[in-house]
Order: sequence, then C-alpha cells, then structure tokens
Amino acid sequence: MALQPTFEAVKEGDQIPTVTLNCDSQRLVLWAAGSGDYYQIHYDKDFAQATGLPDRITHGALKHAVLGRMLHEWVGEKGRVQRVACQYRGMDMIDKDLIAKGIITAKRTENGQNLVDLEIWTEDPSGQKTTPGTATVALP
Repeated sequence: MALQPTFEAVKEGDQIPTVTLNCDSQRLVLWAAGSGDYYQIHYDKDFAQATGLPDRITHGALKHAVLGRMLHEWVGEKGRVQRVACQYRGMDMIDKDLIAKGIITAKRTENGQNLVDLEIWTEDPSGQKTTPGTATVALP
C-alpha cells in the first residue's frame, strides 16, 4: 500500500504515480456494456476501418475514468478528488497500453482545505499525449 500523501510533503513539479491499463478488445467490450457507449468504432474492427480508422479505438470516457482512477489511488484514504477535467485530443488504439500521468502545478489553502492542482494526461506507448487535462485534489 502506498504512503498517504500530505499537503506538506508534496511540491510543485512532483510527478504522481502513473497508472497503465492495456485496452484490449475484452476491456473495450466490457466498457461499452458498462457505459452504454456502443459506437462500433470501439469494438467492431471492420466498422472502424470503414470509417477511415486503422483499427478500433479506446472510448474517451474510459480514458477519463483512468485519469480519475490514478488520482483516487494517489490521494489515498484521507485525500479527496475535487475536480477532474480533460479533452480528447488523440486516439488510443486497441491492444495498446494507455498510460495516465500527472504532475503537481500548484498548492494552496482555500476555505480550510489543502488543495493541490495538477496537470494530468493520458499518453500512448510512444509518449504522445492523447487526453490532456487538469485536476484539483484535497490532501490532509
């Protein structure tokens, strides 16, 4: 189990632990079932290729969820994820790792809460950022 991060211990420029998730066909079908997003570009190779894609692509909302998971795991039991926002700027292909990363950009105390702002993103195995975003968490 990871140590509980604290407001005093973190600083601007710190990277938080990454989360890597392989997005194989089973994961994409399960996500489609769970989310209700049945657009065929995510699970039907022939359909995806007919639209001009090289293959099936990972759901945007799945990438957003992985960013949330990364933050939730990092803040620990005593921390809280306050806000997560992202933009879908690139495609992540099936059978490739989706890598979620984050870096602390600012710290502040507001209304009695110790808040930490982060730049977050997903990237593909080549290092291309595909889902840039921002987040704010509260730490003890």
